[in-house]
Amino acid sequence: MTEFRALILAGSRGGVDPLAAYAQVAHKALIVLDSETLLARVARALTEAGAREIAVSVSDEAVGAHARSLGLRVLDAAPGPSLSVREGIAALGTPLLVTTADHALLRPEWITRFRADTPPAADVAALLARQDVIEAAAPGTKRTYLRFADGAWSGCNLFQFTSARSVAALDLWAQVEADRKRPWRIVRRLGVGTLLRYLMGRLTLVQAVAHLGRLAGLDAAAVASPFGLAAVDVDKPDDLDLVRRLVRTP
Repeated sequence: MTEFRALILAGSRGGVDPLAAYAQVAHKALIVLDSETLLARVARALTEAGAREIAVSVSDEAVGAHARSLGLRVLDAAPGPSLSVREGIAALGTPLLVTTADHALLRPEWITRFRADTPPAADVAALLARQDVIEAAAPGTKRTYLRFADGAWSGCNLFQFTSARSVAALDLWAQVEADRKRPWRIVRRLGVGTLLRYLMGRLTLVQAVAHLGRLAGLDAAAVASPFGLAAVDVDKPDDLDLVRRLVRTP
């Protein structure tokens, strides 16, 4: 098992988080699931997968204190995930695995498989799962999907920044963040020719991500996950109810 460094994003978008309020905690990273906070669960999965150093990007004092109690390095969150990753790379270097504190079901084998399946030449890689794989693992779950010739895909909140030049992907990430609930705007960034291929149903996910990488001047890869639950994060009260049911299921 190869060791690696990891960054957990545990910042806040500001204002009252409906999920934290629903769970009656100060921040969703502090939600307790099966006797562990979400942050502790994520950190444990990373450690069991081989992480030798884990940092947490935080904007909440309670989350920072909890992270320190777990032996994790604490970084101040920047205004937005992409900027927080940029600062994480500056602090920890590359290669760097990035995930989120609300990845409640994260398992070491998902991380290991993702790292093994990431092409060696990729500067940056993202893990995604196809809709049929997700719905087979978690029937009824509601995800945001990007539809391509090879199916509809949802992100799994696992990213690998392999080389120093992978920071070039962060400017593109910032743009995608702004359009995360409007997938057509993300696709529009591909350019006219590629957009036409998408509209005609001839563009695969791998081709789209590779093209976006070229626009940023790097090699980018989309890695398919065989684990549908890897796409289930805890972003809404319904998500929390779902993962609580899944954790209780033998």
